[in-house]
Amino acid sequence: MTVTIENLVTSGTFSLDGGTWDVDNNVWIVGNDDECVIIDSPHDAAAIINQVRGRKVLAILLTHAHNDHIGAAREVAAAVGAPIVLNPEDLVLWKQAYPDTEPDRYHGEGDVFEVGGTALLAIHTPGHSPGSTCFYLESEGTVFTGDTLFNGGPGATGRSYSDYPTILTSIRERLLTLPPETVVRTGHGDNTTIGAERETLAKVSQ
Repeated sequence: MTVTIENLVTSGTFSLDGGTWDVDNNVWIVGNDDECVIIDSPHDAAAIINQVRGRKVLAILLTHAHNDHIGAAREVAAAVGAPIVLNPEDLVLWKQAYPDTEPDRYHGEGDVFEVGGTALLAIHTPGHSPGSTCFYLESEGTVFTGDTLFNGGPGATGRSYSDYPTILTSIRERLLTLPPETVVRTGHGDNTTIGAERETLAKVSQ
């Protein structure tokens, strides 16, 4: 059975360091007719649950713990009976949204999540946040990059717990080494490719 990649866009706000901004977030659902994983869980739990369409959800994989990526996670997890999985280095951000609870499990560099006869590989890419993680779906030639890499370059690093040199290193050493035709599916906005972003990053000074 062929694995499918579904995209749902939800709208809400992102809050950090005393500011709040309106944002649209990409939710990615990877699987087949029977089972799936959800990548990020922002804003609108009902919309995400509806997109699942009754399939078994093996995990809610979080790319990082900014509140605009995890705001609906607990409600979705309770509804679909799936564990929330986060890199532990982002617990400091998770606690801003959920001070009295923790994720159900933790993921780290090299972890593999099987779904629908294929597998997602966790690639730790700190910079946008300490625990930022991308998920590489080699069988489909795609990588889910959260807020680490966008169409047009690196994710933002101007707020707490982020670092510009670190995100550049992560992108160059962990992502731009993937095949150039790899489709980059981001946390916000349009898709791009590794090849296109190699060209973008080549213009960024070391």
